[in-house]
Amino acid sequence: MKNLNLLMLVGIFAALSLVMTSKAQEIGLQLYSLREQMKLDVERNHELIQQWGIRYIEGGSTYEMSDKKYKALLEKYNLQMISVGGAYDELINDPEAVIKKAKDFGAKYIVTFWIPHNGAFDLEKAKEATELFNEFGKRAKEEGLTFCYHPHGYEFKPQGEGTLFDYMLDNATDFKFEMDVFWVKMGGGDPLAILKAHPDKFPLLHLKDRKKGTPGSSDGTGDVESNVVLGKGDIDIKNIILQAKKGGTQFLIIEDESSKSVAQIPQSVYYINQALNN
Repeated sequence: MKNLNLLMLVGIFAALSLVMTSKAQEIGLQLYSLREQMKLDVERNHELIQQWGIRYIEGGSTYEMSDKKYKALLEKYNLQMISVGGAYDELINDPEAVIKKAKDFGAKYIVTFWIPHNGAFDLEKAKEATELFNEFGKRAKEEGLTFCYHPHGYEFKPQGEGTLFDYMLDNATDFKFEMDVFWVKMGGGDPLAILKAHPDKFPLLHLKDRKKGTPGSSDGTGDVESNVVLGKGDIDIKNIILQAKKGGTQFLIIEDESSKSVAQIPQSVYYINQALNN
């Protein structure tokens, strides 16, 4: 009987552990945050990421190393690439190469960060992009991958009773999204409200706070120096993190595009950990 009870307890703890693991949010870093530093010393900056307590990275470049050498570098510092970029034109012209790149690095996600458009982003372009993303997303799923689109603010122009981004959300049958909370805010959207309304649409988040008083932008551009330590700006980062815990978000990815990124990133890591432990 004692052995049976022990086995039952072991089973319960194992089940609880599996549930906790499947719902846990992991902290990641978009390597674009260290784009200038990487020009000087690629290995030292990957070591720095490890020292910050970050294991997961988002990138795709090998910094002029061979794939083999770069993978060895990631292994040396216990870094896992979780997503790679796939440019819009690549999805059209060479989708298999994008899928191969993700699989070669063991990434589970592919992200497109920009929809090319001349003039204002409009409904026609939103429909075209959504169709392409569904088509590519279906192909990615066949390979065990998830395709995401990363909005940049220009998608928040009014459309019907909502916005162009609402159109994309409502018609995304085979792809998901990586919400960059900074760019959603810049475009006039409410990142927390969107997360609450669509908790299963955002497996990835870019966490980036905005200096108070920064003007919005509807064209996907802005001052990178307005990126501040998480929790210091005008975006409700704490509640966004708490909502991400409730929803389907797996990775909380820091992206700091400012020249102060090296000083700010470890402070942002600390902030996320504090929020997750509340």
